[in-house]
Amino acid sequence: MTRKLITKPPRMSMLSYFHFCPHHGLVCFDLTPEQAESRAKFVKFGKEVFSEVRAKYENLPTQYERFYALLPSYTEAVKRGILKALIHTKYGGGGSLFEAALLVEETYAIDVNACLTLVATSLGLGPLLRAGTPEQHKEFLTPFLQLEGAPICSLVHSEPGGTANWLVKGANGLQVTARRDGDFLIVNGRKTWASNSSGWDDKGADLQCLVVREVTGLDDTQAPDVDPEDAIMVLLVTPEIIAQNPPEAYTILEHLELPGHIAMCGPLVEFKNLRVPATRILGTPGKPTADAVVKSFMDSGALVGAAAVGNMRAVYEVALKFCKEDTRGGAKPIIHHQSVSNLLCNVKMRTDASRMLVWKACDDLDKEKGYEIAVEAKIYPTECAITNINEAMAAVGMMAYSKDTDFPRLLNDATVLPLFDGGNYGIRRRQMEQIMVQQDYSPWATM
Repeated sequence: MTRKLITKPPRMSMLSYFHFCPHHGLVCFDLTPEQAESRAKFVKFGKEVFSEVRAKYENLPTQYERFYALLPSYTEAVKRGILKALIHTKYGGGGSLFEAALLVEETYAIDVNACLTLVATSLGLGPLLRAGTPEQHKEFLTPFLQLEGAPICSLVHSEPGGTANWLVKGANGLQVTARRDGDFLIVNGRKTWASNSSGWDDKGADLQCLVVREVTGLDDTQAPDVDPEDAIMVLLVTPEIIAQNPPEAYTILEHLELPGHIAMCGPLVEFKNLRVPATRILGTPGKPTADAVVKSFMDSGALVGAAAVGNMRAVYEVALKFCKEDTRGGAKPIIHHQSVSNLLCNVKMRTDASRMLVWKACDDLDKEKGYEIAVEAKIYPTECAITNINEAMAAVGMMAYSKDTDFPRLLNDATVLPLFDGGNYGIRRRQMEQIMVQQDYSPWATM
């Protein structure tokens, strides 16, 4: 059997989208012209806008003030179509999930907080996109497709007691509940970690997709024989609804101070008899709504993997520069020492492998080919990011622990990646387990 020789190898620096190459008759790794154009647009935007953002917030004293300082760059992102690019074209947006991964990698590598605030809005819209009626799309999605203002959205799901087991039969279920009262639902309970949920003014995001458990009767306890999915609903809460309630109905109790992602908004929020019109129930309550929430987190999980690649890129670039320039008192730059170059090799390989996994995951999601690779793309890159920052710091040495370098910031940002958007152990590996235990599971069908 004769093999065709590739005289010009693919541009492995981009390690990109898998497609059939008619010239070589093999799989290539080049971006399509349209994807390359999108990527160039994101690179240009990141350099022109996000590169200046950190200096405006990093010395502010509180999490909320740092978050609010993102408003000008967020507004510019809306104006330039960057937010729209995070919404799939099938819903009227500007790109695919694959292109969204390109955007996230390029912008997270420059400013994590400005990037993730945009991504959080796209996550927040997830249930609306998947489960909303045409009328709900027209009313609530339209502002996010226009290139003006600074519309911000939040998927309000996590709770102080944890939500890893929110759909487990026999468990306590969601603790934020909604009880029908005529044409309204009465909401009570606390939510936390929901990015963007406070909005820019602490009066609620422009749209909150609030995930609640519907209760009936006097007892809020979830019965052990009830399927939790049957009681799930999402309420479309806007500042207008909050303003129609007494002040104590919606309260920001605390903006949690974080060691990394220092300008992200994920406050502790309390609802006390918040009255929401029944017309604000998203789509069909129950299993369709629960499924829409789960699948929204599948999409965002792949994008968190892209964020991890952005972090690893930044780590590699900073470490590589140091190791090429600094001798540490020796006769030549330390990259010429095998122990150092070996560590940098490891960092580079994990970064490139993670990027390929993320892009394969997003391609699968765009083509509705399943979720296994999407789960892997949340787990593997985010855990590689932890290993990479540790090895990069080991290559640099004690100087890497100085706040005068980028390493402590990159370390703090990397640490949260396996933990948020569905923890890798509490949620993501369990999702993989649910796939693997199926009788018809085919391990390599995703290839």
